[in-house]
Amino acid sequence: MSEGGWSPVTQVRVDVPGAEYTVSIGRGDVHSVGERLRALTTAKIAALVTDQTVGDRYALVVDTSLARQGFEVVSFTVPPGETSKNWSVAGELLESFAAHGLGRDSVVVALGGGVVGDLAGFVAATYLRGVDFYQVPTTLLAMVDSSVGGKTAVDLSAGKNLAGAFKQPLGVLVDPAVLDTLPEPEWQSGMAEVAKSAILDAGDFLEWIEANSAALVEHQPAAVEEAIRRSIEFKAGVVARDEKEEGPRECLNYGHTLGHALEKVLGYGTITHGSAVAEGIRFAARVAVQCAGALKAFAKRQDKLLDALGLEPIRRHVQPMEVLAAMRGDKKAREGAIRFVLASAPGEWRCEPVDDIIISQHLEAWAATKLARPAEDGEGE
Repeated sequence: MSEGGWSPVTQVRVDVPGAEYTVSIGRGDVHSVGERLRALTTAKIAALVTDQTVGDRYALVVDTSLARQGFEVVSFTVPPGETSKNWSVAGELLESFAAHGLGRDSVVVALGGGVVGDLAGFVAATYLRGVDFYQVPTTLLAMVDSSVGGKTAVDLSAGKNLAGAFKQPLGVLVDPAVLDTLPEPEWQSGMAEVAKSAILDAGDFLEWIEANSAALVEHQPAAVEEAIRRSIEFKAGVVARDEKEEGPRECLNYGHTLGHALEKVLGYGTITHGSAVAEGIRFAARVAVQCAGALKAFAKRQDKLLDALGLEPIRRHVQPMEVLAAMRGDKKAREGAIRFVLASAPGEWRCEPVDDIIISQHLEAWAATKLARPAEDGEGE
């Protein structure tokens, strides 16, 4: 038994060629960050990056664990929320790293949700042309998605995640117990990514999540840990085949073409990433009926799953042309063409350009549901 009293954990390998690492999943394991990290590095200094909300709850726990393993801990705290994931905050962190004399023998520890992980990872990838970093995600979304796969980024005024680098972590420590204090909107945000993975998985993930949606809504520990494991295993398999999003990894953007556009148009932080992605899944499912041969029944099946997980359609109206313009800044766009990940059946998908006329027609139909009475909202095909 370790210093934090952790029980045996589930481990998932992420077999990226030349940068393999392990995701450890275990309740209470946040107390063992130092022990797990020391097994991976001889670094003397640990730069602990967190936000104010997470730091108040867990920074002392992680700091103590790191210190017990001989790390000299230097802490950096950023404001919570998407507004911190920008060029300015990244620059401030880089300047602070330099001011503290951090060298290539240091390690960056990202303690927080997706914003902290993306930001700290981006800074680690660029400081001294790259120093090691370790992920300790504290939100469901970060556990099942952003902490795994090595994508790091900050947002630009032109769009989300437009400045970034691929930087695989030394490892990832997932402690489902920290989700006990996660606000419900953040929980639902992560559930959208779990649903996305289940729809794209070629195995029985979709059937499992449909059968266990009630248990997940009730946050039952066994179901939550199973959903986390399945999601991580799915993403690890995708990333191992395509680290830098040159093919299969594009599927992980399912729901994100509309989702990222909504976040930009409505203002980063005004809706959760998961709410935007869930809306994007509903939208892409309908485009897939017209463009990818998907059955209407499959689109309805996805609606039913999102509803069962508590991911209701967004009620706010947005001008279709604003959304279309925002979509043009999507990182999947090629030669001016907007591209969508389209799922035709469970585990079957493709990423392809969709004509602006078709997108506009679907956006008009989608926007009309936002003007309907609540009882009618979202009833379109």
